[in-house]
Order: sequence, then structure tokens, then C-alpha cells
Amino acid sequence: MELIQRSIEAKITDKLFKGKAIVIYGARQTGKTYLVKKIVDRLKQPAVWFNADEYDVAGMLANKTSVQLNSLFGNRKIVIIDEAQRIENIGITLKLIVDQLKEYQVIATGSSSFDLANKINEPLTGRKWLFQLFPLTFEELAGHYGLPEELRMLEQRLIYGSYPEIVTSRNKEEVLKLLASDYLYKDILSFDSIKKSDKIYSLLKALALQTGSPVSYAELSGLTSMDIKTVQKYIDILEQAFIIFRLAAYRKNIRTELKKSRKIYFWDNGLRNAIIGNFDPLDKRTDIGQLWENYIVSERHKYLSYHNSNTKIYFWRTTQNQEIDLIEESSQELLAVEIKWNPRRKKLFSKTFTGNYPDAKLSIITKDNYVNYISHFEY
Repeated sequence: MELIQRSIEAKITDKLFKGKAIVIYGARQTGKTYLVKKIVDRLKQPAVWFNADEYDVAGMLANKTSVQLNSLFGNRKIVIIDEAQRIENIGITLKLIVDQLKEYQVIATGSSSFDLANKINEPLTGRKWLFQLFPLTFEELAGHYGLPEELRMLEQRLIYGSYPEIVTSRNKEEVLKLLASDYLYKDILSFDSIKKSDKIYSLLKALALQTGSPVSYAELSGLTSMDIKTVQKYIDILEQAFIIFRLAAYRKNIRTELKKSRKIYFWDNGLRNAIIGNFDPLDKRTDIGQLWENYIVSERHKYLSYHNSNTKIYFWRTTQNQEIDLIEESSQELLAVEIKWNPRRKKLFSKTFTGNYPDAKLSIITKDNYVNYISHFEY
């Protein structure tokens, strides 16, 4: 794998040996293990690795005393636990290390927040630094390959996404299909006795085809032959497994604003395209608007997360179907963003919105000006 600098690398390094556990969340294949290895290699200190995907390894760390843990670690002062969600009572184990074995720095990674978060939040209150690792961002790729080269790769990113292995692979379609099948189900099917992968796939396909549109749980129920509560539960799990994320509707001043509606996006375009089985070039696509919107919204979300922004993002829509793609709210400003692939396509912002939010800034993001919106690069 190429040595692509990750945005959170320096932040993680800065938190080492400061008396807290470091926890790194992220989907499988986003490079969590590689990132940790890179950080540890630079420290030039002995480390002990535990891959909890291996059943016997998970057992080594489950329900152990501090004395037993100390014996396992020996003189290796950096302890890495991969896929920590596999370990029974992992939160207690991490708490013991932080509280009783202060000479060790523990780094835990997890690919399913629905499991790991529930196990560590209470035991590790005030004892952890938490980071999330996404698929490679535009900013990371442009920093590695150079802005001109990354601009030329836009079509590739819209179609194949930016998982590290996909970026460097020559057989992108084949690798994406494997990634989709293995990655989508390994963690999900082990949760809450979910056994029907065909139902998960049907739901994912329905979500992929509705990217950028408000979703109806009732409609999804009909499309997938699942009851509404099951649809809601599966969407929760898919979100917490870092496959999709939801945007809530922005509602403050107007009676006709939608309140409970949600939009759903994929963290990676390539994964979305693999689910629907469409890797056609852009000039043959009928869903270019969806691809572009998913790309921009996910990249902006990653950018805000990595840069520790207090900005919250929403979409806006009324019962009369007036809508704005993205609303950003921070303590400094309210920003309304329309996302359009074609720079020549004019867009007028709803007078209902501008009339009720007169101080909001307005912006239209197209393929001509997107760089400044999703990165620190000026273009």
C-alpha cells in the first residue's frame, strides 16, 4: 500500500502516552491497521499486537485481571488490539490497562461502532481519545498525488470510490465486488442474530437507488418485504457499521418544513455502485446527479469531521417539495448549499427559505468549484 498521509495521523500521534486509550473506529478496509502500524513504526518502540478476529486471540484478552494482562504485554509498552469489538467486556479490559497499567499505551480499533461503542463508553468515560477513519478523502489523495492529478481522477472517484485498496488496484471492479460482499456482511450478520443477507442486500440496493432523496421507511418496507421496525433497525445497523449515514431535515422557522424526514448517503461512491452493479462511465449514466451529490456530501462530511468542526449538516425540504441539498449550521453562520454537476445549470434558491432565513449564505457547488469546499486546497 502506498504511503498516503492520513489526516488524523498527526492527531493520534499527539495523544500517545498521555494517560488515555486511543480508539479508532472505521469501516473494514479503510486502513486502520496500516495507519496504526505506520505510527508505531515511527516510534521505534516494541509493540504487541492482538487481532481479535482470531477467536483464540480474543479469548486471551477477555475478562482478564491487570496482573494477567501485564504478563501478556511484557516489556512491550504499546498494545494494539485490532477489531476490539470481538472481545467480551473489552471496555473493562481497556479500563484496567488505562487505570492499572499506566506505563502502556493501548490502541484499539473497531469496524462496528454499534458493538464497540456500547462496550467502551461507560467504562472508558474520560479515559479515551476517539477517532474515526474514513475511506481516503479528496484532501488526502490530492496531498499525495498532487492537485492536478487528483482533479483528473474525478470520474474514477465518482465510479469506484476511494477505499485505499481500490485507489491502488488495477482490477477495481473485481476488488469492489469482493469488498462489498465480504465487508457488508461480516460484522452486520453477527449482530442481533441477523441471518438473512438477502434482506440486507435488498435494503442496501433500495437505499442506493434513492441516494439524495428523502427516504420513506414505509416505502422501503414494501420494497424489501420487511416490516417498518425491521427496516429501521437494519438502517441503524448499516449506519453504525459505517456503510451509510443519515442527514436529518433542518427545521426551525417554517410550519411546512419537513421534520422527521431523512436522507441517506453512502460513505463511498464505489461501494454504492457495487451494490447496484453499475460501473459504467459517466457519459453512459443516468444517475450522475446522485453520484455527484453523494460524493460531495460524503466528502464534506469527512472534511468537517477531520477538521474538528462544530458544524452540523442537514438537508431542507418543505411539504410543497421546495428543497435545498445541504444546510450547514455552526455558531458562526448558516450556509445553504445546492449541489449541481452541470455548472451551466442555473439554480434559484427557494424564496420561502431565503425569506425565513435572510442571514443565510448561499452557495452552489459544481464540478468547477468543488475543490475549495471539500479541502484546504485553493483552486
